Amino acid sequence: MKRPLTLALLPVLAAFAGPSAARTWSAPEGCEINMTVQAKGCRVSNHYICSNDAKGDQWRADFDQEGLFFQSRINFETQWVESISLGDGEVQYLGDVAEDPASFSELLDTGLDTFDFTLTRNFGPDSRVIGFDRLTGRSITIDGVVLEETEFEATEADLDGNPLRASRGHEYISRDKRMFFAGPGQTDLGDGQWVPIDGSPIDFIFPGEPGFAATRPLYDCDPLLTNAPAPQGPAQQGLERLWRARYGE
Repeated sequence: MKRPLTLALLPVLAAFAGPSAARTWSAPEGCEINMTVQAKGCRVSNHYICSNDAKGDQWRADFDQEGLFFQSRINFETQWVESISLGDGEVQYLGDVAEDPASFSELLDTGLDTFDFTLTRNFGPDSRVIGFDRLTGRSITIDGVVLEETEFEATEADLDGNPLRASRGHEYISRDKRMFFAGPGQTDLGDGQWVPIDGSPIDFIFPGEPGFAATRPLYDCDPLLTNAPAPQGPAQQGLERLWRARYGE
């Protein structure tokens, strides 16, 4: 089912669609930022929760060198609920029916979670995503935060079964935050070429710490492009469409 752009988000899109002049960001009314993450790949993300959302829902706002470009919301089971791409105005929603819904609880309980769900968009074809997340048993500490490593694979196809893209690699989870964070992986946009990409977190910043609510990414950015759009090849775009939408990072 196609749905119109959420009216509550229109002021947010209008305010932040252009280059970011401010060095800090304020969440929409009724929402509160609780964590900022500086990551590889020239991205900084502000994580926030909103009082009117369902319990366990979490939002993320992603900024590159040009400013805010992507927002997404996940629920308590880390199922993707909706996402907004400011570049092309595309809004994605979790489909009404899932053969095998993603379950963060199942991943924690058994070490493996399979998923099979559909995505619907305000324009463009709906699609189906199939794959798995598996705990590897390894842990890593990044900026004082203990994370567990996962292995994942996923494919996305249109509803006729024509492949659109695939991704594989490693990510990280926080049990306490019930959240995924990106890691090193590869993506194939349907041409059989697996391209490496890594959006691993580097700095975790909490309220009261320097850099909290920042809008300017610090890592893997081209200093000559500070006031220009960050370069974004097809591999980055493809991974964002599938994984930024579903996971919390």
